[in-house]
Amino acid sequence: MVRSTVLYVAPDGLRWAQWVLADEPIILGDLPVAWTVSARSTADGLAEWTAYFTTGVPPEAVADFLLALEARPDPAHGYAGPHVVFESLAERGWVRDIDNPAAFSDPQLAAGMALSLLPEYLQDGNPLCLDPTAEQTGWLAWCEPRIGRGYLWTTGFSASTPHDLVAAFAASLASPDPVLRHTLPGDSEGQLSLRPTV
Repeated sequence: MVRSTVLYVAPDGLRWAQWVLADEPIILGDLPVAWTVSARSTADGLAEWTAYFTTGVPPEAVADFLLALEARPDPAHGYAGPHVVFESLAERGWVRDIDNPAAFSDPQLAAGMALSLLPEYLQDGNPLCLDPTAEQTGWLAWCEPRIGRGYLWTTGFSASTPHDLVAAFAASLASPDPVLRHTLPGDSEGQLSLRPTV
C-alpha cells in the first residue's frame, strides 16, 4: 500500500516516519493509525519493520522510541530478545498477567502491553513474515481506562521490530515520572495521580 504523506526521512535514508491519518485509514483496536515509523537495511530497500501509533499515544513514549531508533547504527535489525521488553515493564512496576505470561498491565489495569499474534495488516518486510498463511507475533500496547468502553489509544509493532526499540517505548510508557498535560484523557478519573505545576 502506498501512502501519500512522508513527513521525515533520516539523512541516511534508513528510517522514516509517515503521517497516515489522511490516507485510507489503518484501524488498530477500533482506532485509526495516525503515525507509522519504519526502517530498512539499505537506502533503496523496502521497510524491514513498521511501528503503528494511533492518536493519543503518550508523546513521551513515541519520542523515546524515536530517539532509540535514531541512536541505532543498524535500524533494521535487532539482536536482543523479548525479555528486554518484559524487564522494562517489570522494573517499573507493571504486573504480569496470570493467564497470559506474555502480557503485562499497569497496576491500575488501565494500560497493557503484550507479545501476541498480530492483525494481518500490520506489515513486515521480513521474507519469513510475508507468508499470508503464517501467523506473526509482535508487540501490541493499549490504554483502556474503563474495560469495555473502548481504547484511548493503541500501538502495534510488526514482527521484525527490534525488541530493544520496543523496550525503549515500554520503559517510557511504564515510567512513574510525572508528565505535563494541559488536558486529561477521557475516562481517566481515578486512574491518574495529579500534581499541581508551579
